[in-house]
Amino acid sequence: MTEEQLPLAGIRVVEFTHMVMGPSVGVILADLGAEVVKVEPKGGDQTRKLLGSGAGYFPMFNRNKRSLCLDLKDQRDVNVARKLIARSDIVVENFRPGTLDRLGLGYDTLSANHPELIYCSAKGFLNGPYEHRTALDEVTQMMGGLAYMTGPPGRPLRAGSSVVDITGGMFGVIGILAALERRHRTGVGGAVKCSLYETTAFLVGQHMAQMAVTGKAAQPMPVRISAWAIYDVFETSREGEQLFVGVVSDGQWRTFCGAFDLEELGLNPDYVTNNGRVVARDVILPQVRTLFQAMPREILVEKLEELGLPFAPITRPDELFDDPHLADGGLLDVTISGGAKTRLPGLPIEFDGARTGLRHDIPQVNEGADAILRELGLPEADIARIVGATEAAL
Repeated sequence: MTEEQLPLAGIRVVEFTHMVMGPSVGVILADLGAEVVKVEPKGGDQTRKLLGSGAGYFPMFNRNKRSLCLDLKDQRDVNVARKLIARSDIVVENFRPGTLDRLGLGYDTLSANHPELIYCSAKGFLNGPYEHRTALDEVTQMMGGLAYMTGPPGRPLRAGSSVVDITGGMFGVIGILAALERRHRTGVGGAVKCSLYETTAFLVGQHMAQMAVTGKAAQPMPVRISAWAIYDVFETSREGEQLFVGVVSDGQWRTFCGAFDLEELGLNPDYVTNNGRVVARDVILPQVRTLFQAMPREILVEKLEELGLPFAPITRPDELFDDPHLADGGLLDVTISGGAKTRLPGLPIEFDGARTGLRHDIPQVNEGADAILRELGLPEADIARIVGATEAAL
């Protein structure tokens, strides 16, 4: 897919973000073809320097962007930011509430002279009693019930990814795209706000609905009553090689029993329908576990794939580098800190059978700044001052 064919080609975005939620908004827009300028502080976004579980944040969520370092405590650089925004369609920010307003870079100030502007704020909470609280992905997973549902009883556990940050960013993009469509009709932009807490509530809404329907609170996933009898992780004959298998319809049950010589289970009239099998889970599962423990995982995988039944080997994230399906267009070649090359997941969308790709590698600090500032028509002395201040801070 050429750059001109990308759906957001020609859309300009200015991004004042750090960590995950805000940058995830920007990287989705960038992958879809928007021209995204990431505004960083003089020494670069501190997310670049995180260790441990944070070491992957910057490389994953900042490709296809250009970097411009500005000191927003310096009014001259604030004026540069305003020039940049004046030629742009979208602003994305995830600072604490009120921070950019105090700098004269809030929506009300900017939209007064730029009514077409779409301004996306990624926050912890939408409007309400909690809106001024500081939030993190893990904070809202805990207070929104997701950690309760993920861990075993009495041991709340955050999900194994920044799932609320990323999903919240996706909702931000949905809001932006809706605002763009509205702007096509009205000529006017608007303020979009996405949040961590309300995103978490949306994710656990199915469990709230379960309570409303059944009158019983949903139990944590490790001890839940499954909707299906076979919907679990199973041991195979080789230690450490586990397999998830789901049998989720009456037709699949008949296929499963026939293929694995489980005629006694398959012919039992009490197990013909799904709900009957769920009630008899304690009878059915031990037999299936015994069967699978006697078979190598690769044989089970081959058989389940041939039958068209849902299955999944239990895999670590680092094993996805070698996944043949992802390797066939799902991973993008990027350069990480220190110049090393790696491959990271691209946007999980196809347009007309084609994937979006890499147009700009993960930017170094201030990479592209000279060109951006010249596009704004800044004098060479101002360009030298801004670029020099960043070089001095590194």
